[in-house]
Parts: sequence; C-alpha cells; structure tokens
Amino acid sequence: MFLIFDTETTGLPKNYKAPVSDSDNWPRMVQLAWQLHDVNGKLIKAQNFIVKPNGFDIPIGVSNIHGVTTERALRDGHDLELVLTEFLADLQQTTYVVGHNVEFDINIVGAEFFRTSIENNLANLKVLDTMLSSIDYCALPGGRGGGFKFPSLTDLHTKLFGKGFGDAHDAAYDVDATGRCFFGLIANRIIHVKEITNADLVTYEAPTLAEANFEHHKQDTASTTLNTDTKVSDELVNVPFVHLHNHSEFSILQSTTKVYDLIKKAKQLGMEAVALTDHGNMMATFHFVRDAIKEGIKPIVGCEFNLCNNRLDKNIKDDGFQTVLLAKNKKGYENLIKLASYANTEGFYYVPRIDRELLLKYKSDIIVLSGGIWGEVPNKILFEGIKQAEEALLWWKEHFGDDFYIEINRHGVSEEVDINKVLLDFAKQHQIKCVAANNNYYMNKEDAESQDVLLCIRDGKYVSQPKKYIGAKGREFRFGFPNDEFYFKSPDEIKMLFADLPEAILNTKEIADKIEVFPLEREVLLPKFDIPEEFKDPLDEENPKAKIGENNYLRYITYKGAEERYKEITDELKERIDFELEVIKKTGYPGYFLIVEDFIREARKMGVSVGPGRGSAAGSVVAYCTGITNIDPIKYDLLFERFLNPDRVSMPDIDIDFDDDG
Repeated sequence: MFLIFDTETTGLPKNYKAPVSDSDNWPRMVQLAWQLHDVNGKLIKAQNFIVKPNGFDIPIGVSNIHGVTTERALRDGHDLELVLTEFLADLQQTTYVVGHNVEFDINIVGAEFFRTSIENNLANLKVLDTMLSSIDYCALPGGRGGGFKFPSLTDLHTKLFGKGFGDAHDAAYDVDATGRCFFGLIANRIIHVKEITNADLVTYEAPTLAEANFEHHKQDTASTTLNTDTKVSDELVNVPFVHLHNHSEFSILQSTTKVYDLIKKAKQLGMEAVALTDHGNMMATFHFVRDAIKEGIKPIVGCEFNLCNNRLDKNIKDDGFQTVLLAKNKKGYENLIKLASYANTEGFYYVPRIDRELLLKYKSDIIVLSGGIWGEVPNKILFEGIKQAEEALLWWKEHFGDDFYIEINRHGVSEEVDINKVLLDFAKQHQIKCVAANNNYYMNKEDAESQDVLLCIRDGKYVSQPKKYIGAKGREFRFGFPNDEFYFKSPDEIKMLFADLPEAILNTKEIADKIEVFPLEREVLLPKFDIPEEFKDPLDEENPKAKIGENNYLRYITYKGAEERYKEITDELKERIDFELEVIKKTGYPGYFLIVEDFIREARKMGVSVGPGRGSAAGSVVAYCTGITNIDPIKYDLLFERFLNPDRVSMPDIDIDFDDDG
C-alpha cells in the first residue's frame, strides 16, 4: 500500500532541522489530505480534512496562499484529534508514505502527533519522495555545487505530462497531482518498488475532488484600487507632510533614486524635511546631510536594518524583519553608524543584519517606525498571526516608548488593507501614534519600469518572467513590485490617500520636529605627526593650523633625500623642490607626506615589498626625495600639478602597493 499525503499550514518553520518536539518551531496544520492506493494504483480511500484552529489563528498572508481562512476553518474544520486518528488508521495499513518534499509534511504531522500525545508509526514507515527521486529525471540546471535543482511539483508534472496542474497549495489537489506523478515515475522506471513486478500494469486511479479552497477564498493578492478622490479636510490643507521612508541608489540594485534628486524633489514640493533610510548601510549619509543643509531642507538621517533573531548565527538563513530607524541627533547618528558597521561585519549573512541585543545596546536617541510589509509587526500580522504581531508591537513600545510609531502604507497592495486594519486597532488599543508613509524606491511614477529592471539585474532574472511581491515565489516567479506606487509622492497626493487619518499626516511633522540638525562636513582631520624636538615651533601651540614645525621637518628630510637621490642640487632642482614645498605648505598637507613617508620607510625596514608608486603622485619631487616613490619626475618630465594644485586644493592621494605576504 502507498499512502500519498500533503499538508497546508500556518506558515514555515524557523528551523527545518528542529525535532518535532519543538512545538514553537513547527507551524500548525490547517489541512491534511491523503490517498491510499494499492500496488496497481487502485484508489482505496481518499480523505481531505480542514483542521479547526484551537488556540491559534491562520495568518492572512498564509490564507492568501492556500485559501483556508480562520473563519472557514472554524466553520468547516474538524477537531485535530479526529483528523489524526483517521490518518493514523490508514497509516497502519500502508507500507510506504509518499509525498513531494515529504520530509516537511512528515514533520508537520509528527509535530501535531507530539502536541496531542498520540502514539503513531509515521516515523517507522518507508518514505518515497517524488521530489528527490526526480532530480536527475527533470534535470533542472542551477542547483547547488553545479548540480540540478530540486524540481517543484509543477516542474515534475510538466515534465511527465506536458502541462502543469490547477489549484496548487490545496492539499487535496496537491495529493492528486503527487499521486499522478508518483505512478508516472513508476511507469517511466524512475522509481522502483519491489512490490511492483510489472510497471506496465500500474494505472493511477484519481479521486473525485471537492471544490478547491480558493473557490471559498477569492481574493486578488496583486493590487487594489487606491482611493484618490477623498476630499482633504481643511485641517490638513496647510499641514506639512514629511517623507520618512526613502531609499536611494545606495540601496544597491533596489532603488534608482539619486541622493541629490531626492533633496531637489523635496524642495520643489515645498517640504521642510526629508528622511533617507537605505537598506543596511549609511554610505549616502554624508552627501545627503551636506546637500540637504545647503538646500535649506532638514535632513533626517536613518537606515532600514534587517533585524534577525541572532546576528551571530550563520547556520540558518534568517534575513530578519526590515526595521526603519531614525536618528534624533548626532548621538543617534553615531549609534546608527555603529549598528550599520556591526550589521555589515559580524552580522552579515546574505544581508547585513542586527539583532535585539545589539539594537538595545545602541538604542539611545533613535526613533523607530514599524516599517512596511516586511517590518516585524506587519509581517507577523500577515504570516504568523495577530497574537504574535501584538507581542512584537508591545516589545517595541516597551523599549522605545513615545519614539516608536506605527507606520501606515497605502501603495494599493491588497495585503496592506488587512494589515492596516489590524495596525490601526493596535494603535488605538495601545495608544501608539501612527504615521503616514510611502516606501519610496524611485522618484517619479514613470521610473517604476527602470526600478523593475534594476531588480532583475540584482536577481539575475528576465523582465519577461512573471513577478510576485509577497509569498513563496518558486522558480516560476521573480521578485518585483506589484504596481507603480512606490514613488516620491507630493504632499497633496499623500493627503488624499490619508484623508481619513489626519493624525498620521500630523505625526510626520511631530517626528521631524524631534530631529536636531547636525552637519557632518568638516575639515580633513589627520593624525598629529610627532616631529623631532629641534624642528618644533612655539607658534604651532598658538595656531595649530600653521604647521610650521611639520613644514620645517618635511623641508629637512626632502633636501636630505635630494642629496642622496641627485648628488648635486642644481638651481632648477632647488626651484622645483621649493615650489612643491610651498604648495604643500599652502594646502596644509605637510603632515600627510610625513605620515606616508613614515610607514613606507618602516615597511621597507621590515622587508615588505613596496611598489614604486602609481598615479599622479609620481609627479612629485618631494615624494621622490622622501622615498615615498621611486620614480624620478625630473628625468621623465612629470608634472606636479596633476598631483597637487595650488588653484584647486584637494586632499592628496598617493597610491602605494604593498605585497600581501611581505
């Protein structure tokens, strides 16, 4: 006997390797379907049960995948113990359990057997997995280590029968498709079972299937119509709106927005302030702050971090939840910098990550937004349940108090409607302020296509491939935004979208008012070079910018080196040296030359191989005389002005090569 089965659940486990006794890890079962066949393919029994939830809800996002809602399961479902008892009765008649990626389903049912303390023989039965058995048969390129990919059930069905099958993610329909594929693999001599002596005599008998889950749950998960006709109240007409969730081109291969364009657009629209919240890094912050201050816009420095369970754990892929953090002042900015540094060093695993431990260590002077669909609270509403989302929300409120805000997005994505309903209930129940936001990845509506191309470049996908924004994608879909609403909207557009929530607009101004402007631009800060006592000048104590002592010492080692390099110091050479030293003095960089000369000299003393120098620095006689470079600019008629120019003062850049191994 073959028992072919499949499950639908409340979600996915955090750890696929966890034992079935780890009840917090394994999701709950909401549907169990199976078919019992004899060795000739004859159908003995077909069962399909919706499980009545007891102590849990079926998350909205998961219902959108398999069509089983909490309401339907409570109405039409059966008690878990009854379902497991019926299943166990048929398990005791079979020799093999069969499924596609059946290990997952065995663990799901095994976890439910454990929760109900029902003894069973599931773990002792022989297993036939149509996914593992058909890897070479389907031969899908792109697997790990250059091998083939695991075929999906649709891949296998298409390979065997030339077409896919309808109503995937309904356990009963998936079992029917798995059964058809299983006996098809036997007929094609891909799977060999000793009980079947003549595969030509095996014929799959299909069951009569009831109405599919999605007939009970018709919902377009792609997009919904935005309400842009609502009249804006007089209260909101003159209220400023501040965009608090914006990405730039430094959200690598995700956003097409240039930093200055963001600021320019904010100014054109009459905005007082604007935020920058790139993914996992703050590389654009300096330019953002500098340019915003220059244009009279208040810069709100932020970052969207991936908050995972444990940043140090690299055994499990955990991208975490996208969390928007904003700096209230310079101290908050310094804390964001530390978080970004740790995220990209010790926390990096597929993406830069932080965890709660690190966040609480550097939480001072930081404002938190709950984020978009991929934020912890919204995502748990969608994929884990309202209870879990509320627990997460209360953690944020406990640790950030009035600096924690619930972010409301209205991009025309249908899941946002369900999420926002719960978020607004949370806001009212727990007295947490909400803010209106648009998660911006491009400046103008017409830029959506360019941003979509950028995502394809990032993921190595074709634009022509069907895209999906939420939920498991498989190989048939690529990631992509569902519409063109993720652009930098005008205050009037936002006010129309949130006309029914005036407080969400007002609270963006409240956040902006909490922000202190702090410039990041400053003069170049070099380490103070310790020069010999005889070259020091007391005037440097009164005016450190004079750098008289550093200039004196640089002149000394330059001429000493010139005597060794050239033997004779001609008037022409002296004029060139004095000219360069004067330019270095005027530009204020004698210390830079002394520092570079110092570490190059020490490297050579240690036996480290040092290159002769590259680029424009090779045009400097001072660099040559001090031993920084080994190319004579007089001999080769090289120009110093390409390196350091008195009419265009900029930080010198000396390129030096060191051997990695010494």
